[in-house]
Parts: sequence; structure tokens; C-alpha cells
Amino acid sequence: MPLKVHLEDQPTLNLTSLIDVLFLLIIFFMVGTRFVQTERKLNLQVPVVSDKGTLSAAPEKRIVNVYRTGQVALDGQMVSLVELTARLSAARSQYQDLGVLVRGDADGTFQTVAGVLNACRQAGVTRLAVAVRSTSER
Repeated sequence: MPLKVHLEDQPTLNLTSLIDVLFLLIIFFMVGTRFVQTERKLNLQVPVVSDKGTLSAAPEKRIVNVYRTGQVALDGQMVSLVELTARLSAARSQYQDLGVLVRGDADGTFQTVAGVLNACRQAGVTRLAVAVRSTSER
């Protein structure tokens, strides 16, 4: 059985690809710097506007729960139909595209849900949704 008596050479690290990437990055930044200098030389006055703050995000949909007892809750607070109309009108005056989600109890009467939908219509809310469950969720 032959024995190895000489040591193998240490592997060398090939830096060719690293140097290529470094040169490409240098060229990229040099060209990018030239574009920035060209933009600064334009004789252009940008208009000035006053700062009114950032745009506010659209509010979440308002949730109206209709319980089987006939009670109505807007965002967790019990309200009457007159109060519901007033609160939705006030909210709609702040945001025109206000959305309302109506969730009615399946064992309750539809008359209360119809009253809530009518209150939403009187408040001017056009984005209405009625929550239902599919039969596969039971």
C-alpha cells in the first residue's frame, strides 16, 4: 500500500470574479454621479406649495350589529336608529366614501335590519355590505 509522503499544495483563492464585480460597481457609480451633476445644471424653478400635512388614510368600515332582541350597536356602542343616522351622517361629512358593514343575528327579525339599512340610506351612505356566512362554515 503506497503512502503519501508529500504534502498537497494549499488551494489558492481566485479573486478574478471579485475584481470584475468591483470594477462594475465603480463604473456604475461613476455613471450615476454624472447623471446627478447633469440634473443639477438644469435651469428650472420648481413650484413651491404650502405644507398641509400628510394625507390621512381612509377610515375603516363602520360596523353595525343588529341583535335578535332588536338592539342596534354602532362600533360596539348601543344606539337608536335616530342616533345611528346622526352618527353616520357626521362620519360621512368627514369622509364621503364611508363604508358600513351590517351584521344581523340570524334568529332576529329582518324588520330591524331593514330599519338599519334605511337609516344608512338616510345618512347618505352608499357603500353598504351585509355580513353572511356560507353553509360550509357551520
